[in-house]
Amino acid sequence: MDLRFTPEETAFRDEVRSFFRTQVPAGIRAKVSEGRALTREDYVTSQRILNAHGYAVPHWPREWGGQDWTPIQRYVFTEEMLLAAVPLPLQFNCYMVGPVIAAFGSQAQKEKHLARIANLDEWWCQGFSEPGAGSDLASLKTKAVREGDHYIVDGQKTWTTLGQYADWIFCLVRTDPTARKQAGISFILIDMKTPGITVRPIITLEGRHEVNEVFFDNVKVPVENLVGEENKGWDYAKFLLANERTGIARIGLSKERLARAKRLAKEMPAGEGMLWEERDFRERVAAVEIELKALEITQMRVVAAQARTSDNRPDPASSILKIKGSQLQQATTELLLEVAGPFALAAPDLLAPPHDGWPFDYDWADAAVASYFNSRKVSIYGGSNEIQKNIIAKAVLGF
Repeated sequence: MDLRFTPEETAFRDEVRSFFRTQVPAGIRAKVSEGRALTREDYVTSQRILNAHGYAVPHWPREWGGQDWTPIQRYVFTEEMLLAAVPLPLQFNCYMVGPVIAAFGSQAQKEKHLARIANLDEWWCQGFSEPGAGSDLASLKTKAVREGDHYIVDGQKTWTTLGQYADWIFCLVRTDPTARKQAGISFILIDMKTPGITVRPIITLEGRHEVNEVFFDNVKVPVENLVGEENKGWDYAKFLLANERTGIARIGLSKERLARAKRLAKEMPAGEGMLWEERDFRERVAAVEIELKALEITQMRVVAAQARTSDNRPDPASSILKIKGSQLQQATTELLLEVAGPFALAAPDLLAPPHDGWPFDYDWADAAVASYFNSRKVSIYGGSNEIQKNIIAKAVLGF
């Protein structure tokens, strides 16, 4: 199998690489590179720049802003975006609810929402997980009872990422309590300004407000906000999750972090020299580098196979990419934490630079800690690694 890019693909790579490094503000990219939290304005600014150039939703149908790119072009585009530390277009908008509305929504829903979703004029969040319904999502209990031309929604969602910014939430709700659990679920769009919705923050290990609980108390939702057919929401959810797992290995992100760890280790004093001079540290970096290269080749093989077929169904081999990709994302944050060393633990008032040119400050060390803790979740979301192993056993190995 020839995994080299064609001249046309190389030219495409150079074009998007130049765009990401010259058009997206350096300050936003620096935050992403260092693991700092982005503001709502950062996300909006970056996505609107991408959207103005047709880069926010290239995987959508062309009539709604998509591009007729090959699987290889889509792969190159995402990897170059991650290598340049450009924020990905908001996942909930562009990779989740947008494709669902484009594929299954009514014409009115498409015309009302899709352009605004792509431009981040509407910020969406995800209402799937519940207390007691995470990996076993079909056990969800949030219910929607139809009363005339409205549904009355009651229940609770949790781990709602960036819900504090959201204008809308897409939810899985139970509309038929008598059906088997997968068959009685519907997919519904809810305006977050609707009376009866309460958002309560969950502060994560690194001390940030990224996720939330969302409570629905007698929330009145127009029936026209139902996507597709009633009780067919599980089908739409599976379609959505397949989109969520696209590019979840995030090899470009791990490459960028690894390069940064190597660069900073050459400036970090350790013993009588610099950290990079320590053989044990270089061996750990080399081990991650080798595994990252193997993962990159594996992903390119998967992409090349997709390019040779018109079948758009998810390749079960992508579960391999998800497992190893999440492990390497975590490994690169561990290396950065090791580079920060004791500065990751010290209090802010103890971190005055001891001499001119000292490469670390409290903000950098704090960001390294935050990235380390935050990356613990990547082996869970998008389908836990345990679930992915089951998929590999059944669909790849045939057990």
